[in-house]
Amino acid sequence: MNSFEIGRDLTSITMGIDAYERRQPADSSLLGGEGLVPIYLGADTVSARQYDNVDAIKTDLDTVAAEAAKLEAGPRKVFLEGMIRSVRTATKMLAGASPSFEEKVTQLVGAPAGREDEAVIEDALAKLDAVLKRSGFVNGSLGERVAAWEEARAVPAEQVETVFRELMAQAKAKTDAMIFDTGDYDMVLNPVRGMFYTARCSFNEGKMDLNFDLSFTRAALKHLVCHEVYPGHSTQLLSTKAAVAAGEAPADALLITTDAITGCVQEGIGDQGVHLIDFVEDDDDAIHIELRRVRSAAQTSAAWMLMVDGVPREDVANYLRTTAMGQEAWVQGRLRMAAHPFRGPFISSYWAGNEIVRKVRERVTDASAQPSSRHSTPMRTRPRAFRCSPRSPTKKVQANEVHHYRCRRHWRSGRRLHDQSRP
Repeated sequence: MNSFEIGRDLTSITMGIDAYERRQPADSSLLGGEGLVPIYLGADTVSARQYDNVDAIKTDLDTVAAEAAKLEAGPRKVFLEGMIRSVRTATKMLAGASPSFEEKVTQLVGAPAGREDEAVIEDALAKLDAVLKRSGFVNGSLGERVAAWEEARAVPAEQVETVFRELMAQAKAKTDAMIFDTGDYDMVLNPVRGMFYTARCSFNEGKMDLNFDLSFTRAALKHLVCHEVYPGHSTQLLSTKAAVAAGEAPADALLITTDAITGCVQEGIGDQGVHLIDFVEDDDDAIHIELRRVRSAAQTSAAWMLMVDGVPREDVANYLRTTAMGQEAWVQGRLRMAAHPFRGPFISSYWAGNEIVRKVRERVTDASAQPSSRHSTPMRTRPRAFRCSPRSPTKKVQANEVHHYRCRRHWRSGRRLHDQSRP
């Protein structure tokens, strides 16, 4: 079998696992009835296999693993073997196994083990301090100045939807011109409360869920629009479906929303969204970017402290309050997510994914500074760089580099590789 055939089989198996999980009682399911692949646009391309028991799933995964092992060394082999390992881990968990938090982070998510390097957090704090001072926030501790900035720039709750619509229009125009034509796709704002997340892409319903337990600056709302919609999750779904339909991407690209190693790149693209469409406008955006870096790295460390190091919950909460300077609803949401038996390890996918995609974006941007005759519009090459096209000999290979890089880290779970944020 070639890598396309293996990828198609893996897609069918994964969607079979998704269907099997959705048939289980929601109150006894690790995923609460939401399935392993929350959003799948490939039902008309690759159908799900039918499973009545986990043993049949394991047998099929063993078969595709054996085929993947025969592939020549390269990005496709790295990705497929990493994805199979991840799906195997998910299958074990859905069948009742309880791997360690470290195994979940490294094998299921594909992120590095351990706390984030304190030097990275200190660097982000120093940059945050500098840009706050430049913006006139000079009195008090760093935490007090962050609170003052968030209060001064907070969008009143009754105006959030208006600002959301303005940002959506701007982000869509930039995305359509620079990344991918999203056509008439749109999302409405859906206020929610009591959730552990800040925002969520409910693609099938055309809604961006936004946690109104939190207050938001315009810069924060801009980040979330770019992360969840343009050019983030929604755009990635639309462009990937188009790429598969056009034969520019393998069928397994349709698994981008799987709760597996694909999450790192998916979240990374979302967190790099404002950069991908050149939507960083002012010091408020710069402040939010550095604050998000701090919070993303800190939440990664906090999850490890809570779930591996045995640090008391309230001590971890205080770490998030003081180091990440997060609003209380955010602090409690991070703790809830970290403690979730399945979703907890995915808290590390934001920081790891942001750093992966940032490095590829910067490399592609540098390469695009002198466009070739084939690519006369540099920015237009960016989305395809992340769509994992196996057929293009030029910049599209960057997506495979992303997968290769992620999975290489996924294998080296015992090492801290600093080529690796949504707060």
